[in-house]
Amino acid sequence: MKIADIELGERPVMLAPMEDVTDESFRLICREQGAAMVYTEFVSAEALIRDIKSTTRKLHVDDRERPVAIQIYGREADAMVEAARIVEEAGPDVLDINFGCPVKKVAHKGAGAGMLRDIPKMLHITREVVKAVNIPVTVKTRLGWDADNKIITDLGPMLQDCGIKALTVHGRTRSQMYTGQADWTLIGELKADPRMEIPVIGNGDITSPEEARRAFDEYGVDGIMIGRASFGQPWIFREVRSYLDSGTADEVGMKERLDLLRRQIRESVDRIDEYRGILHIRRHLAASPLFKGIPDFRQTRIRMLRITHLDELLDLIDEIERNFLTAE
Repeated sequence: MKIADIELGERPVMLAPMEDVTDESFRLICREQGAAMVYTEFVSAEALIRDIKSTTRKLHVDDRERPVAIQIYGREADAMVEAARIVEEAGPDVLDINFGCPVKKVAHKGAGAGMLRDIPKMLHITREVVKAVNIPVTVKTRLGWDADNKIITDLGPMLQDCGIKALTVHGRTRSQMYTGQADWTLIGELKADPRMEIPVIGNGDITSPEEARRAFDEYGVDGIMIGRASFGQPWIFREVRSYLDSGTADEVGMKERLDLLRRQIRESVDRIDEYRGILHIRRHLAASPLFKGIPDFRQTRIRMLRITHLDELLDLIDEIERNFLTAE
């Protein structure tokens, strides 16, 4: 699969853009673990053009991450165009437009998935952004606003006509948020549409190597994205990649998983500071399946999510490792 001239290999598996999750350190780890391409946290066009430091910091990419996409969102064409030009100067391989974020503070202001209620404006913004930059532009969106307005099979060709180089579809409507089960049927129909010449990438509920292969085999997508299933387990990309290539998942051992978790913790603290870095990494710690199955872990988990000092947190991880390995 290619996005413009960017070769991503056969059946690529990508890290989805996620706010407060896909920071630089996590993206790099996911690339090392087999993600074919990674995406930044989404970037507000309005905040970017106002030079808000917490936003502009999100534009920094490490060459080791490549290929990497920076994702922007907004509701006005002029702001999106200006933001797109700023992003291009930061040097990503791809610029992605977010037309899929379902959260109220974004969608109800007309940005993100809110654009699914104003298709002419969505298409206008897409055309203007494509014209404004020289790097490939892609779009990520959803099936539609709600169950009565699943419009993706009509919308896909229209977005393609705007000049985008790939389209990612999350298999839920905006109204579903992240509830229920992702519906890949319409993603498959879009991919099968002879009008579609650009890659179609599927997203939603890919949590295992088996589900990844099913997405390719049953729905014919060109690529897939893994989002929430990567929280606290970046090694999922390695397991999925090996399963797709050989039919056997290269299962990552407990010690290596804990080492990756330690690295995330340290790099989060180094990137921000001790207190906020640990707060940031808690999302990964809380969601990680790494600790499932450890007997009587509840109290240890509570301790882990209350710690505010780096040394104390690393000591607890060491304690968990000793206890786990002893139990094994």
